[in-house]
Amino acid sequence: ISAEGRRLRNFPTIWEPAAGDGAMVHELRAAGYDVYASDLIDRGCGAVIRDFYDWSTPPSPAIVTNPPFCECNFRDGNGRWIWHALDNLGVEYMALLLSWSWPGAGGLAPLWAAHPPARVYLMRWKIDFTGQGSSPMLNGWFVWDQATSGETVLRMLDRRDDGRQAELFGGAP
Repeated sequence: ISAEGRRLRNFPTIWEPAAGDGAMVHELRAAGYDVYASDLIDRGCGAVIRDFYDWSTPPSPAIVTNPPFCECNFRDGNGRWIWHALDNLGVEYMALLLSWSWPGAGGLAPLWAAHPPARVYLMRWKIDFTGQGSSPMLNGWFVWDQATSGETVLRMLDRRDDGRQAELFGGAP
């Protein structure tokens, strides 16, 4: 939100299509965004229950989510989730939380060639998704933005980039 907030303000609604327990939905709403939440499974956050692949028209042209990695990687999903969002739904903007290693899969080269992200924000800390200590993987935000052309811009995110990161993910900035 701190890195892309200005761009996100261009959209009246943000779609969170893998809402889960609502963690990201709550953060986006707390930052003042109107959020349309959906998910395949009811995890208690009040999301519309619907398979992502059943959407033919997106409820918003902007997506911000932590997608199902098995649907985005090469081994399991061959980037299926991303292809669907960009080719079938034609979203204008999409920010996905993925592993740093995600673009390293050689099988995803056609996806990257057809739809290179506009911006990539690599996080210099590990997110503790389980509450049981630091995760073994590093994550980053991969942002596709039709309003941007040219080469992918790489940026680094530190906890201090958003004053709340230390509070949210434990430890000092």
